[in-house]
Amino acid sequence: MIRVRFVAADGTEGREVEAEEGAVLLEVAQNAGQPLEGTCEGQMSCSTCHVVVDAKDYARLPRASEEEEDMLDLAIGATRTSRLACQIVLTRDLDGLTVRMPPEHRDMQGR
Repeated sequence: MIRVRFVAADGTEGREVEAEEGAVLLEVAQNAGQPLEGTCEGQMSCSTCHVVVDAKDYARLPRASEEEEDMLDLAIGATRTSRLACQIVLTRDLDGLTVRMPPEHRDMQGR
């Protein structure tokens, strides 16, 4: 099992969950009740699953594709360690990953 810790946008301690190796971070976050929309269902045509990866964990992730970088340019509040949760596949190397919810996000579904 891979442990992932979610931190709320205001910095308050979130919750730690366990997920199967090979799970996609977006699905893990949504199942854990995190406020990630994922409107495009992982097709990289929106930025509603933008998360900020803890700086100490960022280097453990595979490099973002050019397409992901383009989508991150559209994300509100993107930082140097921002990624799209739909593009992060959990592996043993990512055990203990910490991600923070961004302070703002686009509501593509108009809720």
